[in-house]
Amino acid sequence: MEVIVIEDEAPAARRLRRILQALNVKVSCVLHSVEESLNWFENNKHPDLIFLDIQLSDGLSFEIFENIEVKSAVIFTTAYDEYALQAFKLNSIDYLLKPIDEEELAKAVEKYKCFKPNPIAEHIDFNDIKKLLVNPLERIYKKRFSVKVGTHIKLILVDDIECFYSHDKATFIHAKNGRDYLIDFSLEALADGLAPENFFRVSRKFFINVDAIKDILDYSNNRLEIKLHDFNEHQIIVSRDRVKDFKNWIS
Repeated sequence: MEVIVIEDEAPAARRLRRILQALNVKVSCVLHSVEESLNWFENNKHPDLIFLDIQLSDGLSFEIFENIEVKSAVIFTTAYDEYALQAFKLNSIDYLLKPIDEEELAKAVEKYKCFKPNPIAEHIDFNDIKKLLVNPLERIYKKRFSVKVGTHIKLILVDDIECFYSHDKATFIHAKNGRDYLIDFSLEALADGLAPENFFRVSRKFFINVDAIKDILDYSNNRLEIKLHDFNEHQIIVSRDRVKDFKNWIS
């Protein structure tokens, strides 16, 4: 089975590739943009299966299909509205929300293996799908995260998370039990998977849970400092350009 990944976020691409390898699915290459993908398809045999993000560094991946006829099945790996999700599931193999759940990915791969090698992707009307994305409806958000603790896999419910934070080029969960867990996502990759009524990105380094806020203090240069119930490893400062949106969020 020939498989490629089209994904512009390096951490997300690495994690997807690693999970697929664990499922004995070899990824031939990873493409990062519309332009790079077009060049690749013009010079290579089309793969059996594409894991496809929608928002790429230089535009929407729909542009690929508008310029060439891709003869491959597609599993979408992105985050859009629920109505579009239904449309994708009718026309492609599956639609997986970021951050990608390992069990859901395994099921999507098995679903593909059950299909005959008919080129499903060529029946997708990408113009119709783009119209569906103009008016986003209710999204589906992550309810839990899986983290590795030694030789075990632990499930952390989103409601039990005080914050997500980045430190030394890594991303961590700080749970209400006082423990920190390393996860293989960037904060950018987390953005589409977190319910905005519950989580807010106060700076480049922090997403915080509204239920975890203990105190809000004035800070220098018209910024705010956030105190959480348990987390005290790093100072949490609301960036000045996010203060207004933060105040609207908590109210």
